[in-house]
Amino acid sequence: MITGFFGKCKEYLKEAINQLNGVDRRNILGAMAEEKGRGGQSFIAKEFNAGRNTIRKGSQEFKSGVKLKDEFNKRGRKKTENILQNLKLDIADIVEPSCQIDPKFRSTRLYTRLTVPKIRELLVTEKGYSENELPSNVTLNRIVNDCGYKLRRVLKVKPIKKIKETDKIFDNLKIVHDATKDAHNIARISLDAKDKVKLGEFSRGGKSRKETKASDHDFGVDCVTPFGILDVKAGKTDIYLTKSKITADFIADRLEEYWDCKNFNKQYDTLLLNSDNGPESSSQRTQFMKRMIEFSAKADIEIILAYYPPYHSKYNPIERVWASLEKHWNGDILDSVEAVKGFAESMTWKGIHPDVSVVNEIYETGIKLKKKTMKIYELALERADEIGKWFLKIKPEKAREILEFIAQT
Repeated sequence: MITGFFGKCKEYLKEAINQLNGVDRRNILGAMAEEKGRGGQSFIAKEFNAGRNTIRKGSQEFKSGVKLKDEFNKRGRKKTENILQNLKLDIADIVEPSCQIDPKFRSTRLYTRLTVPKIRELLVTEKGYSENELPSNVTLNRIVNDCGYKLRRVLKVKPIKKIKETDKIFDNLKIVHDATKDAHNIARISLDAKDKVKLGEFSRGGKSRKETKASDHDFGVDCVTPFGILDVKAGKTDIYLTKSKITADFIADRLEEYWDCKNFNKQYDTLLLNSDNGPESSSQRTQFMKRMIEFSAKADIEIILAYYPPYHSKYNPIERVWASLEKHWNGDILDSVEAVKGFAESMTWKGIHPDVSVVNEIYETGIKLKKKTMKIYELALERADEIGKWFLKIKPEKAREILEFIAQT
């Protein structure tokens, strides 16, 4: 009777065992095989539709009392990134110079002009990979996206503004950045001002997890402008908040202040400066060029001005910091300079909090040199052929020579 009863419960027993996880199911099947004795593994495998290897492993665990560790993560094919461990770093090295941030700062994701086949070609020609060891383009595309880069679709209805020198400027930037990347005597700095931030209880289109009420209208004239200096190699950012206009003198003062505060004069003899050739920091801005020549002579450093081409300012690395800042303060109310400063200090870029300060000095606009005087200062500038507006050098020896000549006239 008892045997008949348990015979009727066999299906319930099977269902219960199948609901167990891998380890527990294996252990109970192994235990029953051992209890059956000779031929037990084959019998249990047939009755419970289980693999003999599974039951054999369960029997070993039952007899030894030691549970074996399942390592499912070691099964199957390894990811390409695990095999080619430097692949992501090499992709970043290739793609970074061709990246821009979302122009409207809606995302911190980077957009690249390079296609996957082009990235593949550069991995072979510049990084020494062979065609055979690289994955398919589908896998390479997945890795590129995992790195945070995304190919941006160009809308046919919206033409891209471009000057004839654009490609030459980008080619020159790549050459210069590659040549100076590992140079310990060269500091690479990216600088630019962010759009004005209107102060008040205004909605700026962001979202907040807490209930935040904003004014019905965004009228107001009180604004603060963030100006940033990014140490590209170290990933460290300094942000200056001002209610003044961002003039050539403002930029030059912040740069000189930054250079002294960071003790860069003891570390570097060359400054590679990336900017977007805006109106106040343009190589055609006489007051800015005058200040850069004076800075070169005073700090005894060579200054390399490497501008991004017109309509491509979002490729400037400092713009990525602004994208992170926009995402950080999102829908919160920025009703004072202190609020803006607090949000800027609490954000991180590459895991580092920026140094933030407030500049209260008001700068006068419209300062410029006479053409005759500028012609003399121009002698201190070494402009590149064809792209001289966007790439030039200032040698400290020549800068001092020109300044001495001007002082004597």
